[in-house]
This record gives sequence, C-alpha cells and structure tokens, in this order.
Amino acid sequence: MNAYDLVRGLHILAVIAWMAGMLFLPRLYAYDAEQAGKAEPLRSEMQGMLRLWQTRLLRIIINPAMIVAFVFGGWLLWLRAGEGSDWSILLQPWMVAKLSGVLALSAWHGFLAGERRKIAAETSTRSGKFWRMTNEIPFLIAILMVLSVTTEWTFG
Repeated sequence: MNAYDLVRGLHILAVIAWMAGMLFLPRLYAYDAEQAGKAEPLRSEMQGMLRLWQTRLLRIIINPAMIVAFVFGGWLLWLRAGEGSDWSILLQPWMVAKLSGVLALSAWHGFLAGERRKIAAETSTRSGKFWRMTNEIPFLIAILMVLSVTTEWTFG
C-alpha cells in the first residue's frame, strides 16, 4: 500500500460521513417544521429532541467530517500534483468540476448550519415540504463529483 491509496481511502471515508450527515440533517429539519401544528406539550418535547439531534449531528459528525475530508482532499491534491511540483491538474476539466462540487457542497453545508441557528431561534420560515424537496441536493452534487474523479473526463 502506498501513501496515495491510504490517503484516498481516508478521504472517501470522511466524505461518506459528511454526505450521510448532509443527507439526514434536512430530514430532521422537515420533522421539526412539521411540529408546528401539533398540540403542546408533545410538540415542545419533540422539537427539543429534534433540535438536540440537529445540533449534535452538525457539531459531532458533519463539521468534523468536512474538515477531515478537506485535509485528506488537500493532501490527495498535493500528491497528485507531484508533491506540489506541477499544479496543472487544477486546470483539468474533471478537476474543475470536482472542485466546483466541493464549493457547492460547502455552500450547502453553510446554508444548513445557518438554518439550524434560525430553527433554534424559531425564526426559520422553511416548511417541511421545502426540506423534503431539497434533501437530495448533496447527492446530486456528489454524482457530479464522483463521476468526474473516477472518469477523469476531458474535452478532447
């Protein structure tokens, strides 16, 4: 086993954890939004539990997994660039697509984190329907990223 294969495997594991959390968090938001029409005290108890899960998922799984994915992803990039001697890989169309996906996932992550704060403050206006409709956004981005990296497609 060489360093590249080890780093790639660890990067994949971190991305799996990040994606799992990003796919589950909007579902928790949907359940939370749907508590509005329910009677007290069950509503308060359920929302309290959901909000604790949201916070823990973000702080214990999603945020650390993203950081680890970035660290190993950066390391992979450095190794692919000839240990920093040839950064032309960044100009390859498949890498541009991959890095665009990373930016999009990071933006979605930031949006989800911001919404958690709004939900906790009870200022969020998002509905359960909104969260169900947007739940698959990370997966769609991941399709682009995985196919770009595994095929290393080009325009010529």
